[in-house]
Amino acid sequence: MTINKTSHCGTMQQGFTLAEAMMATVVLGIAAAGVLLPFTSGAAVRAEGMHRTLGAKLAADLVEQIISTPFDQIIPTYNGYTESHVQVRDAAGVPFTDPKYANFSRNVSCQYVTVPQQTPREKQQCNFILITVRVYYSGKQIDAITRLVSK
Repeated sequence: MTINKTSHCGTMQQGFTLAEAMMATVVLGIAAAGVLLPFTSGAAVRAEGMHRTLGAKLAADLVEQIISTPFDQIIPTYNGYTESHVQVRDAAGVPFTDPKYANFSRNVSCQYVTVPQQTPREKQQCNFILITVRVYYSGKQIDAITRLVSK
């Protein structure tokens, strides 16, 4: 709303009142929030997707490293294996230094298992190991891979 005012010299002045300017600012702020909100939530979804992708890669890499170990060394070497967020290592044993790996951690559990198709004699020989690798981001589990390995 434009208000015409007559100054003390008799000339007309046009402009907004303070209340009108404040209302315009509030309306503009609400409109800007409505436009920017999808972008901020989209960025959060993108970051979550990146963390899950890296988590799946870290889990798969460790599973491949474990299954390349001789069968009789898997449980002694990897059962209870844990890497904290500053110790996550690549296949060569070198810690990741890239900041995108900073909040990841992972752990492994291994156990001998039997399958229903085994005979009672085969069940006593411990021919299968169930490997589970879990990956966490900032303490929250984001991925887990379970793999059955045979002798």
